[in-house]
Amino acid sequence: MKKDDLPENQLSASPGKAESDPAFIERLRHIAAKVGSVNALARASGLSQGGLQRYMKGGEPTRPNLISLAKAGGVSLNWLMTGDESEGAQPQIDDDIYAYIPLYDARVSQGHGAWNDGLKVLTKLAFTRYSLRKKGLDPAKLAAVRVDGDSNEPILCDGDTVMVDLSRNVLQGEAFYVIRIDDLLYAKRLQREIDGSILVISANPAYRVITVPQSQLSSLQVIGRVVWAGGWMI
Repeated sequence: MKKDDLPENQLSASPGKAESDPAFIERLRHIAAKVGSVNALARASGLSQGGLQRYMKGGEPTRPNLISLAKAGGVSLNWLMTGDESEGAQPQIDDDIYAYIPLYDARVSQGHGAWNDGLKVLTKLAFTRYSLRKKGLDPAKLAAVRVDGDSNEPILCDGDTVMVDLSRNVLQGEAFYVIRIDDLLYAKRLQREIDGSILVISANPAYRVITVPQSQLSSLQVIGRVVWAGGWMI
């Protein structure tokens, strides 16, 4: 029996008839989105999917279930119950829910030695482990860098951040990769030709396609495949 499978008269965390609280439902939706989905939140909190759906339709959970939901969502119990953080703790970050991807002080299109040789970690970007797992990504093999220049506009703009899967350092199908040529890092679309050469393609048509012949492929190092990109809209 899941912890929320209780008689209806034991569902409420407070006495009296349970009433639908749109603000509480919205907070539930918020933490479900943080975790990845409603089903993911149900699994993380130990509730049944049916029980959680009942709460999201206006049912009132017991206090133990509220505690479980707050912990699973990485928020304080006070915020989940009332929406007021003034007397509650700040939302708690749960390492079991989030993975932290290092953002290196490196910009693709700038010169560097080894990929992460002495590079400073500027900060770490939080992604839910669920979302990474859904894409088949291992957090330990991910890194983030910033894009420099306009060669890939409108797909990647100057200052955007890209996340790179360092384990995918061999060309496998046409995709965006971070590569190194002559000690310079680039984010480019790679395409293998029938003759064994590789095309280095910019999304911006103003930049010409570069062909790396098969005899010179040793000069091209694939650092990893770009698996995520993000940037400001203003």
